[in-house]
This record gives sequence, C-alpha cells and structure tokens, in this order.
Amino acid sequence: MSQRIIKMLLAGVMFCLTLSGFAQQQRFPKPEFETGYSQPPTQQPLPRAIFLEYLDVAVLIGALLLVSWFVLKKRSRQGVLWTSVFSLLYFGFYREGCICAIGSIQNVALATFDPTYVLPLTALLFFLIPLITALFAGRTFCAGVCPLGAIQDLVAFRPIELPRWLQKVLGLIPYLYLSLAVLYAATKSEFLICRYDPFVGFFRFDGTFQMLLLGGLFLIVGVFVARPYCRFFCPYGVLLGWMSSFSKKHLTITPTACIQCKLCANSCPFGAIEEPDLEEGKRRPNVNRLLKYLILIPAWMLIGGLAGSMLHGTLSKFNKTVYLAEMIVENPDVRYDQENIDARTFMQAGKTMDQLVADAQKIKSQFYWGGWIAGAFMGLVIGLVLVNLSSYRRRNDYEPDKTNCLSCGRCMDYCPVKQETEHENDFRR
Repeated sequence: MSQRIIKMLLAGVMFCLTLSGFAQQQRFPKPEFETGYSQPPTQQPLPRAIFLEYLDVAVLIGALLLVSWFVLKKRSRQGVLWTSVFSLLYFGFYREGCICAIGSIQNVALATFDPTYVLPLTALLFFLIPLITALFAGRTFCAGVCPLGAIQDLVAFRPIELPRWLQKVLGLIPYLYLSLAVLYAATKSEFLICRYDPFVGFFRFDGTFQMLLLGGLFLIVGVFVARPYCRFFCPYGVLLGWMSSFSKKHLTITPTACIQCKLCANSCPFGAIEEPDLEEGKRRPNVNRLLKYLILIPAWMLIGGLAGSMLHGTLSKFNKTVYLAEMIVENPDVRYDQENIDARTFMQAGKTMDQLVADAQKIKSQFYWGGWIAGAFMGLVIGLVLVNLSSYRRRNDYEPDKTNCLSCGRCMDYCPVKQETEHENDFRR
C-alpha cells in the first residue's frame, strides 16, 4: 500500500472525528436559566496521577529514540510515518494536546520571571528532552513525535515549493510569535501558544467554532503548503532549529556518494535541501556586504527595541488588569453594570480604583521593558538573516539544511542510492 493511500485513509479518519466533535457542539441546546434551571456546582477535574505524568515522559523518550533510530540507522520513511501516527493518537487525541513541548515554553518563561510559580518537573522535561535530542540527532521530534506536525503531515497531498524569498519572509513569524509568547507569559498575561493552538480543538472535540475554523484552514492550506504551522508559526521550532544546526548525527540524504540526481531536492516539500554551491569569483563583493550587515546588527536591534517599546501600550491591552483599569477609567459607571462580569468581579474583590490603576501601571511598565527586549531580539534575528544570506559555505553535494530540515525522511526514500547490505559488503571484500 503506497504512502499516499495510507495518508488518505488516515486523513479521512481524522476528518470524520473532527465532524463528530463539531456535531457534539451543536447537538445540545443551551440551557434556559430563566425556566427554573439551577446551575450545578462547578466540578474541578482531578489532577492527573503522578505516575501517568511520568508515563508521558517515558513515551516521549521512547518515541524520540525510535524516530531517531529510523532516521539515522534504518533510514526508514515508513517507520517515521507510523511513529508519527502513534504520536498523533497518544499525544494528540489521548492526551488532548496537553502536555505539549511547544506550550512548555510558556511554563519555563513564567518560572524564569516569577519566582512564586512552581514549574512542574514534567513540563520542564518536555521542554528540554526534545531540545537535547535535536542537539544530537536533529529535529526528530518534528519528524515523528509532535502531534501538531503529524496531523499536518498526513494532509500534505500536493505540496508545492514556495519561492525562497517568501519562505525567508514567512520564516520570521515564528521568532515574533516566540518573543510575544515569552512576553505574555512572563507578565502573567496569557499563555498565547495554548490559547491559539489551532489543532487542540480537534484533539479534544470541543473547540470553539473560530478555533476549529482556524485549524481547518491550516489543514486545507497544508494540502498545498506542507506543514504551514510548523514552518511559519511554531515558536518551539525556532529553538529546535538552533539546536539542530549544531547536531553531529543529522539525517543524511544518501548513505554513500551523492550522484546529484536532484530527486531529493524535488521530494522535499519544505525546501530544506541545499543545492551544491561552488564559488565563482565573487568573493570580495560578498565579504564587503557581509561586513556591512554585521556592522548594521546593533542598528537593527536599536530600531526593533524602540518599535517594541512604542507598542507596549497596545500590547498591554490584552492583559485583563490593564484592560479593566482603562475601561473603568474611561467609563466609571461600568463598575455598577451587573452584565459586565469583569467589572462585577472587581467590585466583589474589594479593591480600590487606586490599587487597580497602580497594578495596571506596573504591568504596563513590564510591557515597556519587555517590548524593548522582544523588539531588540527581532532586530537581531533580521540582522542575522541578512548576514546568513550574504555568507558563503562551499557545498559539493545536495545537503539537508540542518536548521530547517524536519528529518521526515522523504529525501532518503527518494534517493536512488541504497545502503549496501552486510552480504554485499562481504562480497565486495
């Protein structure tokens, strides 16, 4: 059975499950509270047993080892694909997208800036283990362990290659998303990554219509642009890419000598294979341009920091304390509006307006300095991208781009050069 048929069957199953979840949303009418209905007491879910939390960590480690073995030793695309299906079922539909290595960024950021926050050990392990693995074996987490990547990989039926310049521009979005996610988590405003996870609604069968629509759009786009969320939004992919760029045991396209047939480059839906590049007498202009871009990096950081600080007022409005303070200052009568749940909660808490405004000012100050740091980070990223475009590294063969390669194994599958068996090696000797 070909991979395409397998993927079509799996995508069909996921589509049916998604429709089932959406249908459950529409099945029951909203209760009518005016007809004597009494609101039942709120039931808090019991905490997950500790041994089950460590079972998740064990499954994560096992899946990472298995995918790394398929990529580095067995060179099996089929093995990677089926492991990703298992990860989608376990971490996606069984664990309902939580716990998640991508979302653990926010736990780590909050624990870094708020000493009163107790970081769960399992969240820290989910944050660190894929990064450590990427340092040794590349982005095998993306290849077959991440449920968000798996659900997109199954619908990539007709991927097209985007122009390089467009990939570079869109590739800046994950850095921006990462800086905003850290900023909002550090200021205790919001866990952006979890709140706007486009696929968690599918996993839990209870997403809002807007989030189901967003996830559906990502999947539709993913039919033609492979893994759009992974490549152009995922903030954890930024960290994995940094680690993978230093990986020693990374996926190799061919097991022996490259015959430069270009099949691997045509098979990669992510544009993550670099072509052979031989320098042709343009060294001096390239060096001058590289030096110019290196000198401009501090300027980029200054511009970015200034822009980030100027946006702190707008960014801080998404914090509920700042939002409430500004709303009440502009319209004091809203405090007595029983329909406004935020104002009613504030009045019942017994806080004064002075305390509320002081808290809002403190948070806005945090956003001001956080905006400086986030903006400077984005300026640094833009400067380094320009430097990277001007740098030169000699390549004699087709090679995977360690930073952007997701280690899916498609290129290995298409490579006509096959690994010699032990019998063939003995015969050759």
